[in-house]
Amino acid sequence: MVGVKLLSQKSVVAIICVALLIYAGVMSKSYIDEYTSNFIDHTIYSSTLKENRKIFIRLSEGYDNNKRYPLIIKSDGNFNLKRWDESISKLSEQGSINDSIVVAIPNLFWIDSRNRDLVPPYARQDVQIEARPHEMDDPEIFGEADLFLGFIENEVLPFIEKEYSINDNRVLSGFSAGGSFVLYTITTNPGLFTGYFAFSPAAWYDDSVVVKEFSKGLKSISGTPLFLYLSLGGAENEIITGSFKGLLSAIDLDAPENFKSDYSYSEGAGHTENPYVSVPKALKVYYKFRAENNKTF
Repeated sequence: MVGVKLLSQKSVVAIICVALLIYAGVMSKSYIDEYTSNFIDHTIYSSTLKENRKIFIRLSEGYDNNKRYPLIIKSDGNFNLKRWDESISKLSEQGSINDSIVVAIPNLFWIDSRNRDLVPPYARQDVQIEARPHEMDDPEIFGEADLFLGFIENEVLPFIEKEYSINDNRVLSGFSAGGSFVLYTITTNPGLFTGYFAFSPAAWYDDSVVVKEFSKGLKSISGTPLFLYLSLGGAENEIITGSFKGLLSAIDLDAPENFKSDYSYSEGAGHTENPYVSVPKALKVYYKFRAENNKTF
């Protein structure tokens, strides 16, 4: 009986060790997939966010420090980064766009930072469809997109300007929660970028508060022309489709003269498939906007 008991204990220990090895292997693969890239990886300490943040940098083909390149800031890390690389390479070879530097910012790996960073400060991080009760107003429940935007403006952009050669053709892109961040940025700091791409934007938070704030913010946008591209998958659910239509209505009603936009539906595409379809479309219509406004760089 003692031998059986010891064997049983050894078996349990062996099972635990195997489970730990499998877990370590899964986490290691996940870390490589999500928190490293096939391009250039930098780590920046952010005094705004009070943490180290990674950025992945895709340089233009044959990058030359004596030339100046367009910049695309992407809030979704490795998600579709290969698609961006392939689309930019192909379209620039065709002469449809200018080859660009892409800076992709991943979420933190050990902490779920995505909603914290990308949800606007007028919506709950713990995103809900229903309207937020007025009495639920603890500052800690809201998104911190304002801080993340400060990180990009005051730390990421100066770092890129110092280390790489870029021009004033600058785009901010985001998918889903990243799309809500794009909408927040274009209405609170519109001059920071010349182009904005929001793929399947999550504008439905708290009874579509993102749509309402976007509509209000549009009315105060002024200055040089800027461009917003919106896209939605044809197979996305009614909630995100309804808020998307709300964004289009807001543009029709409230967009000023200097605000230009375009949108598309990706037939048959779901939420995660739509950005893959939309990347080359967004680049093409953005450069059409630049041509119409005599922007050549």
